[in-house]
Amino acid sequence: MAVKKVTWKSLMLTCCTSSNSSDDSDSGKKTLKPIQFQRLSLSEVSDPSSPICVDDLSASLVGSNLHVFTLAELRLITHNFARCNLLGEGGFGPVYKGFVDDKFRPGLKAQPVAVKALDLDGLQGHREWLAEIIFLGQLRHPHLVKLIGYCYEDENRLLVYEYLPRGSLENQLFRRYSSTLPWSTRMKIALGAAKGLAFLHEADKPVIYRDFKSSNILLDSDYNCKLSDFGLAKDGPEGGETHVTTRVMGTQGYAAPEYIMTGHLTTMSDVYSFGVVLLELLTGKRSMDNTRPSREQSLVEWARPILMDPKRLDRLIDPRFEGQFSSRGAQKVAALAYKCLSHHPKPRPTMGDVVKVLESVQGFDDEFIGPFVYVVPSETDDSKEFLAKEDVKDRGSKNGHGSLRRSRRNRIKLPLSSVANAESPRSI
Repeated sequence: MAVKKVTWKSLMLTCCTSSNSSDDSDSGKKTLKPIQFQRLSLSEVSDPSSPICVDDLSASLVGSNLHVFTLAELRLITHNFARCNLLGEGGFGPVYKGFVDDKFRPGLKAQPVAVKALDLDGLQGHREWLAEIIFLGQLRHPHLVKLIGYCYEDENRLLVYEYLPRGSLENQLFRRYSSTLPWSTRMKIALGAAKGLAFLHEADKPVIYRDFKSSNILLDSDYNCKLSDFGLAKDGPEGGETHVTTRVMGTQGYAAPEYIMTGHLTTMSDVYSFGVVLLELLTGKRSMDNTRPSREQSLVEWARPILMDPKRLDRLIDPRFEGQFSSRGAQKVAALAYKCLSHHPKPRPTMGDVVKVLESVQGFDDEFIGPFVYVVPSETDDSKEFLAKEDVKDRGSKNGHGSLRRSRRNRIKLPLSSVANAESPRSI
């Protein structure tokens, strides 16, 4: 028996066509019922038994306006992937800068672009390439990088994005021999990244980013940030499910402890990773650094006990600020990082709550300050109580120290060998 090939385009038309025969007979012709577009999930495409064909990508991602490039075209705009155009290289493969002029293709404006090519000998492959197209081809937000198009020829898999001139937060924050990012700029970046994650988590079909880190946060010329690299993203749990069970993939120093231990993935896994990046913004230190003393190599393991001790909190603040930062803002952000980095997912705030806290610290003038006093929130506080406490001004009075928790109960020390390496996500 012959099996009829079903394409994404035909599925969309089938969903839109009215099946009410009485209405058709009354009007004398078929009618179309307006329906709300439902985002296709990655599982609908990556499953080998799925009737949806990858060749239909260009016609199936409704409203995406993705361009399908040939390999010859991408060679042309990158000058044959010239070494001088190499922007960097990650787990997926090398990224090159290119330029398209206004005569290159109808509907594509003249602009610089970033072209990411799959390393055929690397640890990532077709599925990660497909995930980028499925998610970024359908999701649009000011704080998500824009996918312009893709190339699919033989074994070649390439992706074309908008070009962001300041590169990654990692490069801006940790590069040597340059001026440091001011406090206000770091808070602007933190808020933008939080809004991007909140958008993913609050979508009709929630998306778990799974690889949130400073190298995946890209910056434009005005330090507006956009999340990039969706190769490891997953559709969130549906129906009555509380989590997604999957192979443990991620980056050393950023993965949530419960995800490493169980493989259970939730949006709270992203919240933990966001807390790690907040620590990087506060301290100016990388999440993992083998050149530091052994007890300080893991930023979270070193910093979280200090967050519990207000007398030592000034040790966390990036000395490159030279005292030029907001005291009240630093207190709020430190408290927020502590909550995000809870060893258990339940006490962590949602990304929507994180956005509210970070919005409250925008516009605080950088000012020269001395050491400040910080009150640690209890891990048992729920999100509403946490937000209410954060709105109280001038919390640093002497009588505010009575309820500090100094114990390290429920700490989980994770062996470094149990986390994937930084640039090549793999199974743990």
